Amino acid sequence: MSTFTLGGIHPPEHKELACNAAIEVCKLPQRAVVPLSQHIGAPCKSLIEVGQRVLAGQLIGNPEGFISAPVHASIAGKVTGIEAFPSPMGRMVPSIVIENDKSDEWTPLEGDPNYMERSADVLKGRIKASGIVGMGGATFPTVVKLSPPKEKKIDAVIINGAECEPYLTADHRLMLENPKEIVEGLKILMKVLELNKGYIGIEENKPDAIEKMKDAASGDKNIEVWTLVTKYPQGAEKMLIKSILNREVPAGGLPMDVGVVVQNCGTAYAIYEACCLGKPLMERVVSVTGPGITSPKNLRARIGTPVSQLIETCGGLKSGAVKVISGGPMMGFAIYDLDTPVTKGTSGIVALEDKDIVHRTKFNHCIRCGRCVEACPMGLMPLMLSVYSEKGLYTDAKDYHLFDCFECGSCTYVCPSKRPIVQQIRLAKTMVKP
Repeated sequence: MSTFTLGGIHPPEHKELACNAAIEVCKLPQRAVVPLSQHIGAPCKSLIEVGQRVLAGQLIGNPEGFISAPVHASIAGKVTGIEAFPSPMGRMVPSIVIENDKSDEWTPLEGDPNYMERSADVLKGRIKASGIVGMGGATFPTVVKLSPPKEKKIDAVIINGAECEPYLTADHRLMLENPKEIVEGLKILMKVLELNKGYIGIEENKPDAIEKMKDAASGDKNIEVWTLVTKYPQGAEKMLIKSILNREVPAGGLPMDVGVVVQNCGTAYAIYEACCLGKPLMERVVSVTGPGITSPKNLRARIGTPVSQLIETCGGLKSGAVKVISGGPMMGFAIYDLDTPVTKGTSGIVALEDKDIVHRTKFNHCIRCGRCVEACPMGLMPLMLSVYSEKGLYTDAKDYHLFDCFECGSCTYVCPSKRPIVQQIRLAKTMVKP
């Protein structure tokens, strides 16, 4: 087994709540709210008008910049509004509201069973047109990752099956139920990038998924499945690269700087569907779990489905539930409105009870114990970033490699003074430029 060297923590996993729940198809929403910005980068421009009827899979948002991704209708029906709605991160985002007409009529899809015979450019064009983004939560447009500058020579692609966040099991179930499709997605990535080497990294706490993926990849000697030590944040790009290839991404750098592209296993599955079935990204698997959920499940839900419907499908919230998080408890965001829609980056919905939450109505001074430094997988000094941010010295925080922090939350988790370190770091990032 392999792992990264610096830092890392071992929070309780709580995977048992939903890891044995097979993926169920969630009922179509009566009303879908489809944000025009479900990705890092420029938002899309609406291609439709209020009153227009749209079909499932129809292009409704056109990308406005290089770092952007198109948006498609997730249900068939009448467009009743184009207005701002809350996103899982709390921002108000321009969104298209579609009232379901119950037909579930799809726009014609152009499938291609011979997709592996197509050129790299054709396959990349299909990935771009399908609006695929990183589905582990980062939502970086996939086609941009597949278009590195000529001077960046890529020699490896890694599929991220670590799913190191506590509670979440969507990727685990996808690897159990659709391993061949994920491997096919990896093969497409290898062809697009003109590579002969691909890797799949999975934490050791998913032995059944490891076996399934090994079986699915057994016919291709150029694909390796790696068993990784269960340690958070094993699924972060830079940690995966260190664990599998023993390469270190330089400070301020990107995976392409060391010749690597990393994609989530859900992204690989979406790539297969785009290239083989002609299907755009307008649904995804979401773990709905946590001690505050009556019956935790893994649901395949259409984009735009309200979180409240996913929770209702799982028997509703328990009486003791006090917080609902979009994503996992380490890097996710608490949501204030259960009508917040599912987006391309919604990997999970976690409901917590009061006993599961550390309340930080008041936090103490940093005692310089160094635990956050020991836990940081990037080798940073989170205490200094936190203190500078607290004092409003945001520019000084840059001297401690502020933008190398990817906000995994390990520092906050181990802090004995209960300081909101990662929140203070986020604040500092918003106050200064990289």
